[in-house]
Amino acid sequence: MVTSISLGPTEPSPVETQPLRSTADGLLFGIYPGSGTGGIDPLLFAGPPDDPAQINVALAQLQPPGRPLMIRGYAHYVGSGRIASATPADMLQYIRDGRQLDLVLCYRSPDGDLADWTNFVRSIIRKYGSALAKLQLTEEPNNPDPANGGDGSSPNVVQAIIEGVLAARDEIQRQGYAIQIGFNATISFNPNDAFWNSIARLGHPAFMEALDYVGLDFFPDVFRPLPRRPDGMPMTLQDAVSMVLTQFRNVCLAAGNIPASVPIHITEHGWPTSPTRSYAQQAETLETVVRTIYALRTEHRITHYEFFDLRDTDSADPGFQFGLLRDDYTPKPAFERYRQLIVELSAQ
Repeated sequence: MVTSISLGPTEPSPVETQPLRSTADGLLFGIYPGSGTGGIDPLLFAGPPDDPAQINVALAQLQPPGRPLMIRGYAHYVGSGRIASATPADMLQYIRDGRQLDLVLCYRSPDGDLADWTNFVRSIIRKYGSALAKLQLTEEPNNPDPANGGDGSSPNVVQAIIEGVLAARDEIQRQGYAIQIGFNATISFNPNDAFWNSIARLGHPAFMEALDYVGLDFFPDVFRPLPRRPDGMPMTLQDAVSMVLTQFRNVCLAAGNIPASVPIHITEHGWPTSPTRSYAQQAETLETVVRTIYALRTEHRITHYEFFDLRDTDSADPGFQFGLLRDDYTPKPAFERYRQLIVELSAQ
């Protein structure tokens, strides 16, 4: 049975928001602050529930004084104006001290009712707009597998992006908020990708004008091995990251007629630990990926980077554990490495 789930207080405390822009001087950083158990059914994910006090301590350690930090959250829209689940639970409790919310509205409509969807988007802006810095409409709409985070099998998903962006832009202007609007995707190496061709076909000038960014979810060297070079040797991680970013900007976004002026946000990246993936490797991989993104930020107009996720779902489980912290909130080496990277490479 689906129930309506709140993202936090009905009337969030006002948060002074300004348009968040990165410059050539650095990136804007963020993190999903929960785990797999966040606000999802605990019967589906083993492990301890989120501890808001511990989360706020960790976020304060990651955030340099006087600089913003994006807090990423997810809400699953399931039609008829309803949210089936939201994670982390009561996410507005983490929006303080210059932190701002990057909210993902996952599109899991059973019937493709676009009028209901756009009304829902407008209602979220009215209800939570004072805390929002970014609103992402749909999650991985070119990924058709809902079990692995994709909205691509939901009916009218491309139209939901187009109509959602337009409705959001109109509502933001009506309410006088400074909120960036975008959508994200996963990487594709198919030059005839139907998703990007559909974006090009349906994405009229008003949509392109309203679009603030396109996000990229990517997890190099996680779900498949690094690609091989023409000589048969594996690519280095740095070369693989560069290849993905170049493909996304110059092929995927170009196929969708997304202007080069529209920034790319790295909306999800992570590298998990496991019995065969050491804590030290996680820290080293994180640094390599972030520094490669930083080096290419001007060439590909990349302005944001957000890590997935703050803590392990269940550190005793031998499967992949993406957290910078163990499930008891003790840090892995990657936590301190990420903190140092934020201090060094974040936009002033």
